[in-house]
Amino acid sequence: MHSQIQLAGMIGGQEIFIILLVVLIFFGGKKIPELMKGLGKGMREYKRAVSGLEDELSDEKPKTQEYAAQNNLSLAATETGNS
Repeated sequence: MHSQIQLAGMIGGQEIFIILLVVLIFFGGKKIPELMKGLGKGMREYKRAVSGLEDELSDEKPKTQEYAAQNNLSLAATETGNS
């Protein structure tokens, strides 16, 4: 019983072939390249967005540290009565 549950989640070559055949029947041979082109564009846009977000977050970290350092200096100045 346990091995049947484990195998139920795996997709084999026969299942992939059936899925591709169904897609070919529904969309036809002329539409599939257009669908793949759109899928490729979507994946590239997603990767650009993720990369941009990672770059933005890495740029914000030094700014946050600099801001904290400036606040610590201004807090130290007010503690000594130099404000």
